[in-house]
Amino acid sequence: MGKKWGELAKIRGVIHYRLSPYEQNIFAGMISKGLPNLVRRIRSQVLYVVPPFIMGYLIYDWGNKEHARLQRKNPADYANDE
Repeated sequence: MGKKWGELAKIRGVIHYRLSPYEQNIFAGMISKGLPNLVRRIRSQVLYVVPPFIMGYLIYDWGNKEHARLQRKNPADYANDE
């Protein structure tokens, strides 16, 4: 019907070598190269990511505690009631 994306034009003198995705080992080097790279990336970004999350949590926690404090009734207001 139509041509596939990689075969739209035929260029003379250019040789393409392809490996089928079914022949590739997708987990090659995952343990020996992937995990150290993951650790390196996490260590390099932790100082940019963690402090805003800590600050956000502290503000959220303070807001919840302050809201709960403001919702309580003051017992001194009802000391003279009978």
